[in-house]
Amino acid sequence: MRLTGSQLRCVRGGREIFAGLDFTADAGEALAVVGANGAGKTSLLRLIAGLIAPAGGSVALAGGGDDLSPAEQAHYLGHRDALKSALSVLENLAFWRDALGGENADIGAALAAVGLDHIAQLPAAYLSAGQRRRLSIARLLAVKRPIWLLDEPTASLDAHGQAMLADLMRAHLGGGGVIVAATHLPLGIPARELRIGERA
Repeated sequence: MRLTGSQLRCVRGGREIFAGLDFTADAGEALAVVGANGAGKTSLLRLIAGLIAPAGGSVALAGGGDDLSPAEQAHYLGHRDALKSALSVLENLAFWRDALGGENADIGAALAAVGLDHIAQLPAAYLSAGQRRRLSIARLLAVKRPIWLLDEPTASLDAHGQAMLADLMRAHLGGGGVIVAATHLPLGIPARELRIGERA
C-alpha cells in the first residue's frame, strides 16, 4: 500500500498555502509533517481526508480498497476533539462507530485500550483535556482504517498518554497501516519528515 500526493496545491481564503507538494507514505511508515505555524500542515491533512479540495494535484492510494477513495480509507483526528458533552464516553464512541460504518466494532475494547473503560458512563462534559484526547484516539481503534491522519496527536496527553499513543501507532504501522501526522513535537515513533512552508 502506498499513499501518494502529487503536485498538490492548496488555496485558503484566496491565499496560496502551498504548491507543488509531493509526498509518499508506504505501508508501515509514519510521515511527520513539520513546519511553522500557518505553513499548511493542518490543511494538508484535511486535503488528504477529503475535507477540502485541492486547488491542483491529486492524492492516490495504491493497494487499498479499489472502490474507495483515500479519504474513505482514512481516519482524521483533528487538533480539536469532536465530542458531544451531554453524551457519555460510551455514547460518544458509539456515535462515531455508527457514523464511520463500524457497526460490529468492539467499542468496549477500544475504550479499554485508551484507559477509559472505567468511566464509560461518565458524560463527556466531565472529562479532562487529556481524557477527551484519549476518547478521540479510541475512534481510530473502534473502526479499522488503514490511514491515520493525526493533527498534533500528543496535544493534552501526559507522559503516560503519550506512551500509550506511541504503542498504538506502532501497532497500527506493524499491521501495515500508514500514519501522516502534523506535529511540532516528537511522535515517540520513528517517522520520516515532510517539511512544508519553506520558500527559497
